[in-house]
This record gives sequence, structure tokens and C-alpha cells, in this order.
Amino acid sequence: MLLWLAAARLEPGMRRLARRTRWLMALLFALPIVLRLAMLGVAPVPEPRTPDDFAFLLSADTLAHFRLANPPHPMHQFFETNFTLQAPTYSSIYPLGQGILLAAGQLLFRQPWAGVLLSAGLFCALCYWMLLGWTTPGWALLGGLVAVIQYGPLQYWMNTYWGGYLAAAGGCLIFGALPRLHARVTRGAALLLGLGLGIGWLTRPFETLILSVCVALFLALRWRAMIRITAIASLAALPTIGLSLLQNRQVTGNWLTLPYMLSQYQYGIPTSFTFQPVPGPHRALTQEQKVDYDLQSAVHGATPDSPAAFFRRLGGRARFYRWFFPVPLILVLPAFLPALRQPRFLWLAAALAVIVVGTNFYPYFYPHYIAGATCLFVLLMVTALEYASHWSLEIVRLLVVLCGAQFVFWYTLQLLSAWPPALALTNQYESWDYVNHRDDPEGRIAIDRRLAAAPGKQLVFVRYSPEHRLRQWVWNAADIDNSRIVRALDLGAAEDEKLVDYYPGRTVWLLEPDFMPPRLTPYHSAPLQ
Repeated sequence: MLLWLAAARLEPGMRRLARRTRWLMALLFALPIVLRLAMLGVAPVPEPRTPDDFAFLLSADTLAHFRLANPPHPMHQFFETNFTLQAPTYSSIYPLGQGILLAAGQLLFRQPWAGVLLSAGLFCALCYWMLLGWTTPGWALLGGLVAVIQYGPLQYWMNTYWGGYLAAAGGCLIFGALPRLHARVTRGAALLLGLGLGIGWLTRPFETLILSVCVALFLALRWRAMIRITAIASLAALPTIGLSLLQNRQVTGNWLTLPYMLSQYQYGIPTSFTFQPVPGPHRALTQEQKVDYDLQSAVHGATPDSPAAFFRRLGGRARFYRWFFPVPLILVLPAFLPALRQPRFLWLAAALAVIVVGTNFYPYFYPHYIAGATCLFVLLMVTALEYASHWSLEIVRLLVVLCGAQFVFWYTLQLLSAWPPALALTNQYESWDYVNHRDDPEGRIAIDRRLAAAPGKQLVFVRYSPEHRLRQWVWNAADIDNSRIVRALDLGAAEDEKLVDYYPGRTVWLLEPDFMPPRLTPYHSAPLQ
């Protein structure tokens, strides 16, 4: 009740503040960054631990060396790992967008995660700017704050290296430019549209093609100006398209072959669209690559999609789409229905339907795959709240207060996570946060600290057990030979000796990560099988 009364008293001041666009964009930029930095005492900088993390960090380190690809290593068989090409170049399979962000963090702050923080602030600020094109400043401010609390410090976009924010910021440029172009065709808005599409292509190419369909549907309302808008937007997107083509040429040797596509041909990973057969690998797979291949093949299914399987998968993804909404605001979504009488909101519903159906042709799914549409989900919530306020302003205030209270509750628990009951709650009910609480159940931190404390350069052979699951321990920097720590697959005594001879003078270790905790021993003390 007190929170409800406080919200009512703050409303007039918030409306006045909402008109100060530049100040608010600066505030919304800083807010998610400050909130996450305040957690560092109990939730340090995220530890990379998944194949995606390591592949994006490899991309960043490659770019930080001012190149798009690394030469193949002469002993590359020891460094085979998921989502990384070894030939014709040693490179990440992913587009450049997230790598550029992480490389900027590495070069400017000596910490790739700084790029994640900056992109979080950029997205929240641009989300508010996008909403200003669709609604009043007050509702736009509310939407910006929803973006901070729903996609900010407590979500996996912030606490992994997988990406999300950059594509979401690109989506804000795209869908913020559209209503401005509808009101008046200007060169600046068309350039922002093209820039947003270019950013999308550098992060999620397939999903950006789907977003382009949504853009075309909207521009059909201004068909007389479509050619001019398309020409200007294409000009703005051209540098990013050119950079993507150059990456293709540098990494795969072909201007039109994406690294992702070459990985699919060589390793069968990532798997294909559901209407295609499961791709077969054209290289011998390591044990861990085989685990990932079998897992992705099982998710895909042995045969191409059937209509029944398509719709079952569509229904099963509701939990992923729920991720975009604070729980209290799910209750208000039906209030959006009267807005469908307006063509622009009918387009919004159609665009979300196109995105949901279009991305259902891919067997795997995580929310960051459609990060470019995040601002559309925020617009959906804000519009529903605005229409609901015409019926009952008190209920809308209550729902907004509940959103804030929900965030404050979980954020406070994170700050108190040194207290075991608080940590238990966050670990049990906040499975999407990926926050590192120093507990490190896989034992990576302890292993890394031990290797960091060892003098000189290190060579670590990783031996997986026959029951190994998908937990990647072989990963390396862009310049393997000059790295202080080199991690390599254990290929047996005879083969391993070749790598030991290749790296003379290094301390050699055997890491067995499937022990609990992982076991790190001097190489000579454990007989190789």
C-alpha cells in the first residue's frame, strides 16, 4: 500500500522528467551498469564456461589483435573444440558483432566484459528513444525502466558473453526509425534504420532477415517513399555488410560462405533448420564435439519437420517468450487487444507473429536469438498498460509497483547472496541469471587460480572421461603459441609428446575435469592411457 501511494505521488514528477530526453537517455544508459557493478562484491566478473562464451571471447581476442582470422595452427588437432574452426583458419564461427563489443572492452578496459556492460546501457537508453516514436514521453520512460529491471543486471545477457544487448540495441534503431519515417521521411531516420539492420546482420543474420520482413510490412504503409527509404537505409547498412563479407573471405576463403556455414559442413554443428536433414560431419569429431553433435541431432530429430512437430515446438517455446515479460505485466497483456483497431498496432501484432513463426524453423532457441525484437515486447507491454489505464489507473499503478517490488526483492537477494538462505533462493528460482556467486560448482576458478600461480608458461592436457558431458575445458586465445597457458586435448602418450616437444620449457599438466572436483596433476605423475 505504501509503495502504491509513493508511486501515485511520484507520477507528476516522472511526467515532467520524461520530457528531458537526453538526460533520461544518459540515466537509462548508466542505470544497468551501476546496478551490476554494485553487485561485484558478491557476484564478480562472469567466468566463461560454455562453448559460446569461449567462441565469442576468441572472436574478441582475434579482433583485439587487429585481424579477422588467425592462421591455422600446425598442431591444430590438439586444439579442436566446439564452435571454433581450425581450418582453413583458426577462428570463431560467430558473426563479428559481439566480438567487436568484447574486443572494445578488452582494448579500452583490459576486460572484455566491459563491452557487455556498455552494450546493456546502450540498449536501455535506445529502448526509451524507440518508445518515444510510438507513445508519450511518460509511457516511454516507464518502458525504459522496464527494460532496465527485466533485461538488466539479473539476466543472462549481462552475466555471460553470449550477447543479446547489441542485437537489441540494433532492434531499437530499426523499430524506433519506423514511426518517425511514417510521420515524415527524413534522411536521418532512414540512416538509423539501415544502421540498425547492419548491426542486426553482424549479430544474428538469420533473425535480421526476419526483422527485415517486418520492416517491409511497415513500409508498405508508406509505399510511395519505400524506394527512397530503402536506398538510404541500404547505404547505411553497406559498411557492416562489407565487413561481414570480408570476415567470410578471411575466415573461410569464400566471400559468401559464413564461418557458421563452414562449421556446419565440417562438424555438423550447429545443426540445420528443422525442414532440412541433420547435417553430417566431414571431419573426425573429438569426444566433446561428438557429445554436442549427438545432442543437437537429438533436438533436431532424425527426420525433417512435420506440421505436428512444428506446432508442438511452437507451443513449447512459450516459456522462452515469457522471459521477456515481468510476471505482473503478463496479467495486463489482454488490454492490448483494443489497440489492434489502429493499423500501427495491428502491424506490431503481425510483426511479432512473423518473428515467432519464422524462428520456429530452428530447433534450438534462447531469448537472445530474437534480441532484435526485444523493444517490440516492451512496446507491447507499454501499450497494454496505456490502454488499461483508461479503465483503471489504480490497477496499472499496482502492476507497475509489483514489477518494481519484484526486481528489488531479487536484486536485494543477490546483494545478500553471501548469506546461505539468500543464495539458495537465487540459485533455485533464478535459473536464468547465470550470476557467478564464487561458488563455481565445476571447479574452474580453482583450476585457473592454480595455473595462474604457477611460474612460467604452462601446457595443460585435458583428458575427458568416457562419461563426459558437454562442459568445455579446451579453449585458447587467438595467439596460442605466445599464450602463457595452452590447453590441449590429451591424444595419447605418443601424440602428446609431439606437442611437448613443440612447446619446450613449459610446465606440463594433466587436467581431468570429470572428477569432482576437477583433478590437476603434473603430467609425468599420471600414466597416459
